[in-house]
Amino acid sequence: MRKYFITGLLVLVPLAITLWVLNLIIGTLDQSLLLLPEKWRPAAFFGFNIPGVGTVLTLLVIFVTGLATHNFVGKQVVHVWELLLKRIPVVNSIYNSVKQVSDTLFSSSGNAFRKAVLVQYPREGSWTIAFLTGTPGGDVRNHLQGDYVSLYVPTTPNPTSGFFLMVPRADTIELDMNVDQALKYIVSMGVVSPEYFEKTHIIDPAKVHPPGD
Repeated sequence: MRKYFITGLLVLVPLAITLWVLNLIIGTLDQSLLLLPEKWRPAAFFGFNIPGVGTVLTLLVIFVTGLATHNFVGKQVVHVWELLLKRIPVVNSIYNSVKQVSDTLFSSSGNAFRKAVLVQYPREGSWTIAFLTGTPGGDVRNHLQGDYVSLYVPTTPNPTSGFFLMVPRADTIELDMNVDQALKYIVSMGVVSPEYFEKTHIIDPAKVHPPGD
């Protein structure tokens, strides 16, 4: 009975968590219906709420916004809108900061979160997976001698929190796995291992400079 019970858990737990996450996402996006006038909401037409309509509406608005801003008129409207926001105190600092981060993360030409690396953290001899986010900039660059990279070290099992590090490139080992595989490995606390391809040469971690050297 114990064997069958565990087998049932292995089948139902991933399914239940998947449905819970989808329900959470759809329920959150459905809140966008509150932005519509009450007479335009599905409940006014059909007499009951239809799950998922808000999700479709949100995705449609995002798509139409992206489509509209790809032409000359749309770009000019966005430019005027950004100039207006830059003139509003407090709002301009928040908007500019968020825009810089989103442009870096979602840009197809950017390198943020495109590579997973192995780095010694939080001490020498202890290794963890980190994501390459770029190179140090601003005045920070003037105080770092040599080739440095910026890393994001996520926590386990919640990768949305973590640590920002700037380390010499020589102290990192680029991994032959994509970001999705690395995230699964981190979230599962090492239980779900990515596919392993044996290499003809092995990098000796001892040859990688420990932090602080």
